[in-house]
Amino acid sequence: MNVAIVKYNAGNIYSVISALRRLGVAPLLTDDPTLLQQADCVLFPGQGEAQGAMTYLRARRLDEVIRKLRQPVLGICIGQQLLCRHSEEGNTDCLGIFDVPVKRFQPQCHDDKIPAMGWNELTHLRSPLMEGLQERDFVYFVHSYYVPCCEWTIAESDYIHSYSAALNKDNFYATQFHPEKSGKVGERIIDNFLHIAEQANNTTTK
Repeated sequence: MNVAIVKYNAGNIYSVISALRRLGVAPLLTDDPTLLQQADCVLFPGQGEAQGAMTYLRARRLDEVIRKLRQPVLGICIGQQLLCRHSEEGNTDCLGIFDVPVKRFQPQCHDDKIPAMGWNELTHLRSPLMEGLQERDFVYFVHSYYVPCCEWTIAESDYIHSYSAALNKDNFYATQFHPEKSGKVGERIIDNFLHIAEQANNTTTK
């Protein structure tokens, strides 16, 4: 399978590459629009800051490329946030795939630490992306901003309040957590995404 990863100014991309290699996939890291468009699926991972990331994407017109992708796309961490409409981080207009804002966590008590960092539970699972997972399986998060629960939420988590741990709209999927750092649960999610892409490719080529 031809798997592409969006190359841009966000960290943590190489841990995603390693996770894919453990599943027998050799991904292509690229910012070439043609190669991204020709891939069977595209991963859009990263850690970083929304405003700087969007500035980089716009300068290379990758924002337009990502919006027009028709194959399965998986945003991870800031990749999920950038797929939303607007982020409070730097008052940043994002890609707008999911018409929902990204908000900053507001501590409610002394024990509420920002960023939220560590293992947390997934609940309200609904999507082929979550196939084979159990309610309250744990995955790994590092984030100061969150996507509120909305019509595209396919998994929830709770820190200070409930929020979207994962999203899906049409061919776009996204996780706030890091599946590549989430052990067997995260590996299953990445594998599920690859199966979604394989099925989509088979349907397209028939």
